Amino acid sequence: MRPQRPRTARRFGTRTVTALLATALAVAAPFPASAADLPAEHPSALVDPLIGSANGGNTYPGATLPYGMIAWSPTSTTGDQTSTGAANGYQYDTTRIRGLSLTHVNGAGCNPGAAGDVPIMPFVGDVTSSPSADTKDAVYAADFSHADERATPGRYTLGLKTGAKADLAVSERAGVADFTFPSDRAANLLFRVSNSLNGSEEAHVDIDAAHRKVTGWVLTGAFCGRRANGGVNNRKSYYKLYFSASFDRAFSSVGTWKDGTLSPGSTTASGGEGYATGADRAGRGSGGWVGFDTSSDNDVRMRLGISYVSLDGAEANLREEIAPHARVADVAAAGARAWDRELSTVRIEGGSEARRRTFYTALYHSLMQPNLISDTDGRYWGMDQAVHRLARGQRAQYSNFSGWDQYRAQIQLLALLKPAVAGDFAQSLYNFADQNGGVWDRWVHISGATHVMTGDPSAATLATFYAMGVRNFDYEGAFDSLVRQATVPHPDGLSDAGCPGQCEGQRPNLAQYLHSHYAAQDVCHCWGGAAETLEDAVADSALANWAKLLGRDTEAEVFTERGAYWRNVFNPDTGYIQARRADGSWVTPFTPASDLGFAQGTSATYTWMVPQDVQGLAEAMGGREAAAARLDGFFHKPDGSWSVRGGDPLRYDPTNEPGIHAPWLYNALGQPWKTQATVRQIVDSVYGTGPAGLPGNDDLGTMSAWYVFSALGLYPQTPGSASLLLGTPVFPTAVLDRPGHRDITINAADADDTHVYVDAVRLDGRPHQNSWAGAGLLRTGGSLTFRLAAQPNTRWATDPAGLPK
Repeated sequence: MRPQRPRTARRFGTRTVTALLATALAVAAPFPASAADLPAEHPSALVDPLIGSANGGNTYPGATLPYGMIAWSPTSTTGDQTSTGAANGYQYDTTRIRGLSLTHVNGAGCNPGAAGDVPIMPFVGDVTSSPSADTKDAVYAADFSHADERATPGRYTLGLKTGAKADLAVSERAGVADFTFPSDRAANLLFRVSNSLNGSEEAHVDIDAAHRKVTGWVLTGAFCGRRANGGVNNRKSYYKLYFSASFDRAFSSVGTWKDGTLSPGSTTASGGEGYATGADRAGRGSGGWVGFDTSSDNDVRMRLGISYVSLDGAEANLREEIAPHARVADVAAAGARAWDRELSTVRIEGGSEARRRTFYTALYHSLMQPNLISDTDGRYWGMDQAVHRLARGQRAQYSNFSGWDQYRAQIQLLALLKPAVAGDFAQSLYNFADQNGGVWDRWVHISGATHVMTGDPSAATLATFYAMGVRNFDYEGAFDSLVRQATVPHPDGLSDAGCPGQCEGQRPNLAQYLHSHYAAQDVCHCWGGAAETLEDAVADSALANWAKLLGRDTEAEVFTERGAYWRNVFNPDTGYIQARRADGSWVTPFTPASDLGFAQGTSATYTWMVPQDVQGLAEAMGGREAAAARLDGFFHKPDGSWSVRGGDPLRYDPTNEPGIHAPWLYNALGQPWKTQATVRQIVDSVYGTGPAGLPGNDDLGTMSAWYVFSALGLYPQTPGSASLLLGTPVFPTAVLDRPGHRDITINAADADDTHVYVDAVRLDGRPHQNSWAGAGLLRTGGSLTFRLAAQPNTRWATDPAGLPK
């Protein structure tokens, strides 16, 4: 790793917030400003955090900053204290909450999602029974109307029908809140320390009335622990979240509870809920409450810090990031500026307001993660369940890696726009692997290896980072470690623990794979042998490209060969990818609509998952013309109408990752005008504004990143490469900020709803006859100028010699 100036992640410093006191933005307002209230040059004003909060998008609307540790957002309820309206705590149509919790993950599945730690509930009325005994959320929860809800980047405001209101703003690891209550009723804040979304092993709360503080922690984890396909294996703890909250006024009453027992006047309590659901968990847990006399002043101000290391760490994070007397408006204004800086890495001009809002919200969701887990002093909780410090030159330890999803689009966008963050993320994943006995886990949550999904996405991710110019990580050490994982069998690879949905083996039954050159369905110890083979072939192809860039010729040769193992699960008799047994026979009965041998997809979808060798796939299908005709049938019904919204097992599914690259395959098949038409159809019909504006789980920014790339007229060609496929931009101008390099400027003067097709392209002023741009565009920057048309140009970029591989 090349040394760089050591520092912690960008601080939301005390001086920054203090300086805001002199600005007009420091004036408190009842709600955050709307887009119409802010100058157009503030892209944060175009973001709608509620996009994706319905239709299974699983986004959350609460207050968070780019890559932030804290994400303060509602935990909703449908009448079950052990569950929530949707994965990650919020569903737009569920308008009842039981608290505002401190941590969230953007767009993950596995209801109830991940985190949702320490819900804090503004409760109007006397606390007369244990909130943990309120198993149906009938008493200690409250309804709300969306008319009383405002969400902007870094700030969230919610009015409850009880008359209570919460106004929240955050820095990276801390936050401030204004709670207002009716002046004629009892006012309390409930700290539901044990009620994380997945439950908890243990939790603790302390109330210090003399110093007006509430502190505590929760020991939890268990992501995907409720899955029927092996989730029980994930019902374990792997992190402890600490919090410290202080108030501007004295408490009028205090108390705690554990399970069904209420203890008025008590100042300490402990007890977890377990990781079950429903009756097996209901009624368990602990927490505390503090009351306030609001008869003459109904506003309660709270400052709060969090840490995964210690209570001292939580308090230090708060001191470092938020000035002692900073108000919600101060912190919110600084947060909006932080988001403006991040979102301004892509500056667009033109397009409708709806199009711009969709774009900047997608960029917002794309840049929410990875998430900080290191404190301002550089300490973090490692995967070995011990405290560590940042590696030399590392600025932050990040986590929340949804590898199976993110390696297809989100990590490429991160490397393109924020290479320094990408490098720290790469180092973070390497640190975790080192702490985990050399094992790179495919789905990392905080400091836990959850094993969710399939394949070895870490290899594809770090190879892509390196190919795209990211260098601020120990790339030699990481490469060697990933090669070791791909070549040396690990005992976990023979385990069925967690299978099929979260198998512990990261390269399952590797010895058999290396012998047979495919993952055998009957002995693979994986979700599906065909899917595992495709995933590993993509990862190995990426490792081969990385090896070439490093001058590691031996490894390059080995992994290039392995990148073609997809051929061993392509059945020439059916023309589809199909699972095989260890004896070489094909798994039958078979139909393209079957998901046997696959993970969250069918053979019809997975057959296209060979981005590293599209020409080879086309050859196996009978040539490019035959492959293009089959691809036509993947995106259209027999009557010729579009089929791009999902629900048909034989056709394109925009809601999940295995096929999201498929619209771009026409470029390699010599028919780029079909990519242009298909991508625009998906952009216009599947994405949009409003809560249902995402096709499905955002999966930690993956689906949003797909939209960002597609709207720019670009898309990653294949993992392990810096090449970008070219499509049709939807904006007349877009400028991508490339730190340390020339900007990338995309001009398409005729971009509008009717000019869907590319007529010609110039790269740095010279005619460009290829439907892709090589690594040089990222390395040196430059300009792409598109001439667009309302009708397809069936001659541009069709020369077989210039097609993508």
